[in-house]
Amino acid sequence: MHTVVAELPNLLSPGTVMVFNDTRVRKARVFAKRLDTEGVSEFLFLRKTHKEEWDCIVNRMRKKRIGQNWLFPGNTVGTVTNLRSDNVCTIRLNPNPDESWFESHGHIPLPSYIGRAGNCEDEERYQTVYGRNTGSAAAPTAGLHFTRETMRALREKSIDICWITLQVGLGTFAPVRAREIENHSMRFESYSIPSETAKKVIAAKKDGRKVLAVGTTTVRTLEASWSSDGLAGGAGKTNLFIYPGYKFKVVDQLFTNFHTPKSTLLMLVSAFLGRERLLNLYDIAIEKNYRFLSYGDAMLIR
Repeated sequence: MHTVVAELPNLLSPGTVMVFNDTRVRKARVFAKRLDTEGVSEFLFLRKTHKEEWDCIVNRMRKKRIGQNWLFPGNTVGTVTNLRSDNVCTIRLNPNPDESWFESHGHIPLPSYIGRAGNCEDEERYQTVYGRNTGSAAAPTAGLHFTRETMRALREKSIDICWITLQVGLGTFAPVRAREIENHSMRFESYSIPSETAKKVIAAKKDGRKVLAVGTTTVRTLEASWSSDGLAGGAGKTNLFIYPGYKFKVVDQLFTNFHTPKSTLLMLVSAFLGRERLLNLYDIAIEKNYRFLSYGDAMLIR
């Protein structure tokens, strides 16, 4: 059926446990000048690797060299300490920035396929209304569909809402380039699961109630943390790559956007739904002029 997200509360069974990723997007796109030539380069900060070092995606990677110094806003100097083959370099910053530095000097990291720079409107639109744990380099885009009114309506329909946090980075949005998908190497991403969420999910599985994951990052977090003892709360890291053939242990239903080809997200949804059914749904979406990707439409799989 074709409907709008505001109708979602009416499509779910009371008692469903609905799990959201409450990460918040960092203003992780920062520009810097090279000290010896004053050339300008863009750095997309992914994650802190050590006390003063960050992994960044950079443009003009071929011109980067270990030992280069870059002047960032706020008189912050970055020194390249490592280079990788996937357009990622490691930068040591002095002084070491905090979140206020990113808020003052960074830009919202819109995906490159949008084809424009982010603006003031994106600073609100590219965040979920419930995001609270800053640290992601991209939005958990399935959550962008939810308004405060929709969240309230879900609760009024006795949908049990709970949270995980996965800080979205290269593991989520790096494309699959390996000829055989099982040879694709996922990057680790950090997550945390509150004990209350773990208890609610375990209770739902025991009671036979549905667990609905909002977005692929939520799916990966829940599935990576499940064991014979149930869902483990606390902090961790995961590089779980879900592709066809995977047997889901936690998630019964999925709310997700329409994803790009060759993405790990599309392969996860294919594993959940089945390749043929997924292709049929995507054909229908194209026929109905559905919007794809970050600011696009979504589907509920149940």
